[in-house]
Amino acid sequence: MSYFPMFIDLEGRRCLIVGGGKVALRKAEALREFGSRLTVVAPRILLQLKQMRGVAWAEKRFEAQDLAGQDLVVAATDDKEENHRIAKLCRERKIPVNAVDQTEDCDFIFPAYLKQGEVVAAFSSGGQSPVTAQHLKEGIRPMMTPLLGEISSCLGSLRERVMGCVDTQEGRKRLYQELLALALEEERIPSKEEIEEALHRHGKAGSAERERARTKKEEDAAADMRI
Repeated sequence: MSYFPMFIDLEGRRCLIVGGGKVALRKAEALREFGSRLTVVAPRILLQLKQMRGVAWAEKRFEAQDLAGQDLVVAATDDKEENHRIAKLCRERKIPVNAVDQTEDCDFIFPAYLKQGEVVAAFSSGGQSPVTAQHLKEGIRPMMTPLLGEISSCLGSLRERVMGCVDTQEGRKRLYQELLALALEEERIPSKEEIEEALHRHGKAGSAERERARTKKEEDAAADMRI
């Protein structure tokens, strides 16, 4: 059974990692990149985890009460039975849980992903073949440049103006496609003037001009026929 690719907002959400080794470190780096409030619990915790900015930690054995208030849990110990126990406790409390390398104990899995600004591309094999997901990730990496993140941010900043200026969904789509094509072709963010021109062409003013031009063309054609 494949996993549904749902993107969720982790900004400020409380996430617990049980485990303090290299696997836990990788999971912590991923969760922190998306703004989670992270806590790590394990009898021994790597120095890199302890020094990670904004991460709370406790060097102790996991206890059920550690789950209180958590929105998401990762079981990353080196003991499969312990990971299974943690997953069971989470499911009883309806807390989404990932047990590393134990698909049957996972409510969600970590995809291979690339991130530039707010643009995220994620790949998954449903936990069956991580090398396949990594292959897809490396194939798309050349396209995921910092410029793409900047372009996305630029287009996002125009949303309110575009909604106010362009009447139809199809017109808005054409506008965004035009600006994206320009940015990718010239490898730069469109200038303020270019954006204003595009808004004018696709917006209400541009539509009115096109309608006047169409009407005049029809009137001229009718006049030619009378002659």
